[in-house]
Amino acid sequence: MPVTYVIKFQVVPERRAQFLELLNGVLDAMRSEPMFHEAILHRDPSSEYRFMLYETWESHEDVVNVQLQRPYRRAWHEALPALLEQEREIETWEPLRADHK
Repeated sequence: MPVTYVIKFQVVPERRAQFLELLNGVLDAMRSEPMFHEAILHRDPSSEYRFMLYETWESHEDVVNVQLQRPYRRAWHEALPALLEQEREIETWEPLRADHK
């Protein structure tokens, strides 16, 4: 069953460019994964340093056991403590309906 993750980030202001560079590399690599559905990166209109990532995958088990172990994620995961003012907020959701134009 597909799973959606809603992940919120509060980025250290001086690390915004590095945060986006590393995250964009991960998002670009994820696009070719067979279990990947979609990802949308949002920025809080009231803060240049607050982001929300919405990503959907085919399987939570695949994400935990395979995707999080991918080599292209290593630099991203290692850098996160220095990039963020606080821990990420991660929520898991099950999609019921999708409408696209």
